[in-house]
Amino acid sequence: MAIRRQIKNFDDIIAIVPPSSQKFMINDWHLNNQARFRNYKTHCQLVESVIAESERICDLALESTKINKFTTDRELKTKVTDVKFMKDELLRHRQNVILEINAMTTYKSRLIDAITSLQRNAAEICQKCLIAREHRLGIDLTVDDVEKDLRKEYEIINRSDSVFTRTLEHTNEQIRILKSLIYQIDSDLDSKDQSIELDEQNLKLKETGLNLSIYHGRAPLDASCITLQEWGLHNDEIVMTTMKELNSTKVLRYYIDDIMKEIVGDLNEQKKKTDESFNKRINEIKEIKSALEMQHCEVIKRVNAINETITKIDKNIREKEGFLALAHTRLGNRCQRPNMELTSDQVERQLTLEVSNIRVIIGKLQQTLCEAHATLRYLLKIQIQLEEDINIKTNTLKIDEVECMTLRQSLNFHAY
Repeated sequence: MAIRRQIKNFDDIIAIVPPSSQKFMINDWHLNNQARFRNYKTHCQLVESVIAESERICDLALESTKINKFTTDRELKTKVTDVKFMKDELLRHRQNVILEINAMTTYKSRLIDAITSLQRNAAEICQKCLIAREHRLGIDLTVDDVEKDLRKEYEIINRSDSVFTRTLEHTNEQIRILKSLIYQIDSDLDSKDQSIELDEQNLKLKETGLNLSIYHGRAPLDASCITLQEWGLHNDEIVMTTMKELNSTKVLRYYIDDIMKEIVGDLNEQKKKTDESFNKRINEIKEIKSALEMQHCEVIKRVNAINETITKIDKNIREKEGFLALAHTRLGNRCQRPNMELTSDQVERQLTLEVSNIRVIIGKLQQTLCEAHATLRYLLKIQIQLEEDINIKTNTLKIDEVECMTLRQSLNFHAY
């Protein structure tokens, strides 16, 4: 319709314009044709030149575009490879951190077991032994080597408990740091996963894809604000921090092993020394008790002997009193002699001498009897003292050998 309208308009114009009245020569006609042919040929050459240049430019544009895409794909692959390598490094360090967390958790349990064992077993046993030994009696309530070693053992136990408690605090703090490091690594790994996913998705995109679009916004598409150097420094910082904390954890584990070995060695050494003091003291008390029992037996024999002596002296005194009564009776009877027969003769002198001698003998026997009674009282006092001492030693043996040593059998220091 538009063409017809143009033709119609053109016919109207021809109808309006009057025909030219000028006539041209044949040469002009030939020259005009030649000029038109030359003009046509020039335009054809120009068209061919434009077409050739366009094809060359299109080929160059296609080659440049392909090179750019190939370079971009190569850089994307390189970037993905770098990020995956860094991801693998972080995963390896993450695994090492997890292993260290598990190891530190085990060491934490060991420390808790050690503290519990010291507080609820060792310290309690040591205190019970000290309290039990306060119930010793008499002279046995002494500050002996056993008490000194027990107090030293209790001091070592408390000091060891303090060391283990401080070490447990360091262990908890190190576990917290490692868990924080795991969180940081996981966060970075998540970012790297997203980056790898995006770049791999970009690698799969083709220029003939249907889901492509051209951005017409004003904000720049290159929104990256992190330089490659900063990215590398960030990754290096995570790796270095991880390695530093792993090394710190290993040093802490070695320290825990060393202090446990040292403390357990000190505790066992002091326990051995205390047990030796106990055994030595028990043997001493047994020897003293045995000697006291033998002495007690001897005292009983002496008491029996002195009782027999007292009985014998009593019998002798009674016998001598019979002789004295006999002499007195004879003297009394002779006083009944009549008249001149009441003479001081040899018989009277003998009877008087006999009475005097018997009185001296009885006096000596009575003195000996008093000495025997005094000796008996002394021996009975010694017997009572010996029995008290034996009871004291028996009580001490019961405390040290039965109560304390039985308690100390459950006292066990090991590597935890």
